[in-house]
Amino acid sequence: MKLQRFAGNFKPTYWSKYIQTELEKALVIAKWSDYKFESEIKQGERVKIPGAVRPTINTYVPGTDIAIETLADNAQYLTIDYADYFAFEVDDIEKAQSKPEYLEAQFSEAKKALAEKEDATVGQVAALGALNGMKSASIALASETSPLDSIDAGLVKLYKNNVPTTEELAADLTPEHITAIRSKLANLFTENVEYIKKGAIGKYNNTLLRMTNNLYNDGTDSYELLRTKKAVAVANQIDKLETTRKEKGFASIIKGLNVYGAKVVRPKELYVIRVH
Repeated sequence: MKLQRFAGNFKPTYWSKYIQTELEKALVIAKWSDYKFESEIKQGERVKIPGAVRPTINTYVPGTDIAIETLADNAQYLTIDYADYFAFEVDDIEKAQSKPEYLEAQFSEAKKALAEKEDATVGQVAALGALNGMKSASIALASETSPLDSIDAGLVKLYKNNVPTTEELAADLTPEHITAIRSKLANLFTENVEYIKKGAIGKYNNTLLRMTNNLYNDGTDSYELLRTKKAVAVANQIDKLETTRKEKGFASIIKGLNVYGAKVVRPKELYVIRVH
């Protein structure tokens, strides 16, 4: 009787929402992405991303007909093709749920692990999806005259691609790069609450400076990311959270599945800085 009771009392919807909320807080690379395509997604599904097309600007001549343009369908599709899971055992789910802080602690660790894996995947998708002309040569940070030189070069590339100077950007950098900038220009770094909410520890030329260990590395260089928030699209969902009875033992297993997809949808708004 007890086994049926505590299995039925487990609250997968409640805990799924908890993990999803905490997961999104923990993401760094993936969080600076276009999330408006979120929905109830499943592994293997495709999410349609409507694409905006810039209309032709013509000169108006009074007394003449105007040309009506039919805009092309610029839609893209984001495939939900990544799935990460966790599974751990709990001796007594009823007892664990009577003390929410216990499961919160367990799920907090699971959330951190899921966030690191998803962030690293999104970082790799972004790095490998960048245009060839939007990647720097391999840069030795120690040889740079200023640790901001590589960022300035990337900003120039983005501005030449018509990214407005008024648009807020994000630069996801290695700890070494952040440390080099901090040591030379401490005034860029701040305890500004709004920056911290966006995962940043400073700001330069309308660019949030963020530190992460989840950047893609090809064995020589780390691929730092400088981009607008719409350059990369991401959709994720805690697809499943369930319990099963441990076959050989007296415990239950809690299993969770995070499914997601990532795609570079505006490649001209993404610049990669290759550093070592």
